Amino acid sequence: MTEATLSSLCQRLRLEMPVAYDPIWSAAADFLHLIVEHCLTHRPQHIVECSSGISTLMLAAACRLNGCGQVVSLENGAEFAASTHGQLRAQGLTEQARVIHAPLLPVDIHNKGYEWYDISALPRQPIDMLVIDGPPGFLQPLSRYPALPLLWSYLAQQATLFLDDAARPDEQEIVRLWLEEFPGLQRQEFSSERGCVRLLR
Repeated sequence: MTEATLSSLCQRLRLEMPVAYDPIWSAAADFLHLIVEHCLTHRPQHIVECSSGISTLMLAAACRLNGCGQVVSLENGAEFAASTHGQLRAQGLTEQARVIHAPLLPVDIHNKGYEWYDISALPRQPIDMLVIDGPPGFLQPLSRYPALPLLWSYLAQQATLFLDDAARPDEQEIVRLWLEEFPGLQRQEFSSERGCVRLLR
């Protein structure tokens, strides 16, 4: 199913095969399908990703088909950032997406310490679509929690957020905390390989 879904997405997005896919690190094919469908349907102007990889290519390719929109990916690993940039260049997608090497820095949120992406180079533009697939969960408890507190002021009035790996206990707790802290959010949960939650502002 994964191979067939990826192949179908690549054909639809006019991506040259093969594309780099790692079954451990890459987003699951059904999650990729969800975010691509949203991008093609809603045509967001400014997309921000936490982490980078095949999802960056697919969202950039969707923006190319739309004739509008740009992806900015925050990537803490210098080698991963360079690899994703190389793939974007090979697919002719550097106008639709860029990868920011954003090392993890200590941040304090509600008197608790986390490590999260350096967002000093993130453009101050309203984020229409936010895709959260990093940092890796093994780095710290509730590793992806800082995304919303730190990026809330960047979000457009009708922004849509996608959280990958939402079946994991940490991600379930993160969603609970976000809904408590930002009560206006609407939650939609999808049955997928690793779980996906979509939040609508």
